[in-house]
Amino acid sequence: MANFRVHLVPAVLALANPPWQRAVWLDPSTFENLDHIFHTLFDDFCDADEPERYLGMSLRTEEEVALMRELGAALNAAADEAPNDTDAEYLQAAAWPEVVAVAGRLAQVMVGNDMGELAALHESEAGVQPANQARNE
Repeated sequence: MANFRVHLVPAVLALANPPWQRAVWLDPSTFENLDHIFHTLFDDFCDADEPERYLGMSLRTEEEVALMRELGAALNAAADEAPNDTDAEYLQAAAWPEVVAVAGRLAQVMVGNDMGELAALHESEAGVQPANQARNE
């Protein structure tokens, strides 16, 4: 389901972006926080512990599945270092750089796959001449 992916990709991108994490998650006036990210990745749109069943829904390839499993493991390792479950504790965890690194790899793969899908869609429609182009000739 494409709408699952619309939620999942931004969550992965946020995990790959430490300046965003500090600016947004540590600001109590914003809606988005790490709890929101955990619900997106583990409950609502994927299961980072067992992502295989989301292949074809929110994950496009086996590579995405493997990286999501790796991201889930890194997040669980960081959770072990955050006894009070606060965003600040997660960001200070020794395991957090691994979360950021895996999220960065997964984000790159997901965005690349999405761009490939868009390019394929564009190419399949390339035979149809845009209406404004026809008027300009």
